[in-house]
Amino acid sequence: MLKQNARLVDLSIRLLDLLLLTLALPVAHFAYSRAPMARDMPPSVDDLWGYALAILILWIASAGSGHVYGAYRTQGLMRELGRIVRALAFVAFAAVTLLFLFNSHLPRLLVGFYFASAFLLIASSRVLLRTAARTVRKRGYNTRRYAIVGTGRAAEEIAATFAQHRQWGYQLAGYILADERHTAPPGGTLLGTVANIGQILDDNIFDEIVFALPREQLAVLEPAMKKCEEQGVTALVSVEPLQLGTGPLSLLELSGHSMLVYNRTPSDVLALGVKRAFDLLVSAAALLILSPVFLAIAVAIKLESKGPVFFRQTRVGLNGRQFSMVKFRSMYPDAEKRLAALRAQNEMSGPVFKMKNDPRITKVGKFIRKTSLDELPQFWNVLTGTMSIVGPRPPLPAEVRQYERWQRRRLSVRPGITCTWQVSGRNGISFEQWMELDLEYIDNWSLKGDLRIFFKTIPAVLSARGAS
Repeated sequence: MLKQNARLVDLSIRLLDLLLLTLALPVAHFAYSRAPMARDMPPSVDDLWGYALAILILWIASAGSGHVYGAYRTQGLMRELGRIVRALAFVAFAAVTLLFLFNSHLPRLLVGFYFASAFLLIASSRVLLRTAARTVRKRGYNTRRYAIVGTGRAAEEIAATFAQHRQWGYQLAGYILADERHTAPPGGTLLGTVANIGQILDDNIFDEIVFALPREQLAVLEPAMKKCEEQGVTALVSVEPLQLGTGPLSLLELSGHSMLVYNRTPSDVLALGVKRAFDLLVSAAALLILSPVFLAIAVAIKLESKGPVFFRQTRVGLNGRQFSMVKFRSMYPDAEKRLAALRAQNEMSGPVFKMKNDPRITKVGKFIRKTSLDELPQFWNVLTGTMSIVGPRPPLPAEVRQYERWQRRRLSVRPGITCTWQVSGRNGISFEQWMELDLEYIDNWSLKGDLRIFFKTIPAVLSARGAS
């Protein structure tokens, strides 16, 4: 019955969101028509329903990939609102892009009012629903009765977590021991041992059974879960015994096979999609707007020395894939041949070569390096997908071969034109600090963080801080 109720709640919330997204259209139209800053008369509401239908379709796709719907009972409000914001941001981005591509004359202020209204309506509904659910559960309704299989630290922590979140509406019935050698925690009700779980399920009312067993007791898991399955009782399994590292675990369904996924790299599909869209828009705009600058730099390079305008070099990208990175040539054509003779003068620790007064650099090259103009052609790499705007700088294959094992994890994301290193002192930090900054970037990645680095790069480039 509770499962049916959960499905009904999920369906109801999905339909409510679609209704509120539809309602946001006349609300935004009314707000726009009364706004003093509105310059153009808005089209009639009847002419906008086609746009509303497109928004609903985009929302269904965005909300699904962004995991907006799911564990309402145990999911915090701020986390849920964050997912709603990300999903709406993706819909807004897609909608504005389509309006631009189809040269729509729909007032942008009206579009802004719409998405602001949509968020306020959906967020308000979530707050009201949670307030109502919390009130009902405090009165003893819509609660879930559960038992914990296990008595170790994980079992006690799970019980404490449920106890601290009374608004979830969970009631602990007691503990089921792995075997008779164990005892229930102080104050906990002993229901029996897992060998008799079938009889325990017959004699008690449970909505869920939580398995919190240590690794050495996992052998009892399968037969006990089959007993739960026979009686239709939901089983939750703590994956703490399988946690072999510090990264999060997730579940992957692979054509009937359930797999635990261990991953320490960014995995938010929606956020990564927005990041890629940002890369495409910025790189395309940069290549178009800066084309006169490209031409001027090309002429200056050709006038000073013979050789190609662009310098192509094999670099290591995502997960160790090699690609050809393009830059404006800032050195004489024989620079690679002269590198061996200069190795002893390397001013950077680790496998990376850096030299302040490198004699291989041309006069034009020194200027474009100082101003980071030599990096501009890498927008082509971004456009083609081998690089990103923000990410760890792509290393040379020879450098990667000298990496320590822990340093190779910086290759787990797409490399970028700018990164934390370039806005944090650049050549003024050691190689070890550089690697640590890149790994910190990966572990704490977010769209907000990328934008922060992007906008910090501008003054860093203008001041030529740390460049060489």
